[in-house]
Amino acid sequence: MTLFLQSEELAQLATPTEYVDVVREGYRQRGEGAQAEPRTRLNNADPPGFLTGYLAVLPDTGAMGGYTYAAGFGQQDAQFVLPLFEYDSGELLAILDGASMNPWKTGAAGAVGIDELARDDATELGIIGSGTQARGQLHGAAAVRDLDSVRVFSPTTENRETFAAEMDEELDATVDAVDTTEQAVSDVDILVTATTSPKPVFDGDDLSPGTHVTAMGSYHPTNHEVDPTTVARSKYVLDLAGRIDTDAGAYRTALEDGAIEKGHIHAELGEVVVGDAAGRESDEEITLFDSGGTAVETVAAAKLLYDRAVDDGLGHELDVSSATEAFPGR
Repeated sequence: MTLFLQSEELAQLATPTEYVDVVREGYRQRGEGAQAEPRTRLNNADPPGFLTGYLAVLPDTGAMGGYTYAAGFGQQDAQFVLPLFEYDSGELLAILDGASMNPWKTGAAGAVGIDELARDDATELGIIGSGTQARGQLHGAAAVRDLDSVRVFSPTTENRETFAAEMDEELDATVDAVDTTEQAVSDVDILVTATTSPKPVFDGDDLSPGTHVTAMGSYHPTNHEVDPTTVARSKYVLDLAGRIDTDAGAYRTALEDGAIEKGHIHAELGEVVVGDAAGRESDEEITLFDSGGTAVETVAAAKLLYDRAVDDGLGHELDVSSATEAFPGR
């Protein structure tokens, strides 16, 4: 039988550290050749919205699957569906309502990027954005670095102050709201952008030597949270190289502006995880992880949650026919 797992059932099944561990393992497999495809996005004009999805196969995790969601349209919202298949048999293990896991699996990918590319002694973090994704990114970062202080900026004062107060309670670090992007960016060891902005949210000239940047909101061909200066100044690592041809807006914009030349890509994250490409090589270099979202972290996290749900007796059984059952005369 196939399990249907609701978002609320999955919400408390894993800690940020556990998400980071399985996502790192997923990217280890990707670095060793596991298959993954970048996002396919179908845009719709009337009503405005898009349908998107992506796929990955993780043999050592024992699972494969993807993520499909529609966003915008009449409801001006998004719903996430995640089919999870068993690797050896191809059996449909589960259909997950993937909403609650989204910020945690994405935050875990950002955390793996931080662990591979930020300085080991990084303690000061700046974050631009104060929504759910920012929370996931910050919890992921705190799982891989001993943060002392966090500075958060978002355009709405109430939002950034609320975020800072909540995160200050949840983390060991001191979390403060700041009034400008410059205050969030200057002299930090790690900078995270977690916004939906179609244009840069800070000036790349404000980055200090040695900063690591995670940009996780740039997954559109032209949208770019980070400016060409940031891309040009950085060792550029992304989750999947195939995104360059589809939705790596920061890289594509920097290339079109002449800030970089083709070949500026240093590596995929998985190549760094397995040691085929170097991570940070000096305390002075600026590193950038372009985290647009892939099925690598999605499938890795989904299998973790599925296993926990089975152990806890969660979910509703569905009888999903195989092709042989549905077409017995074929």
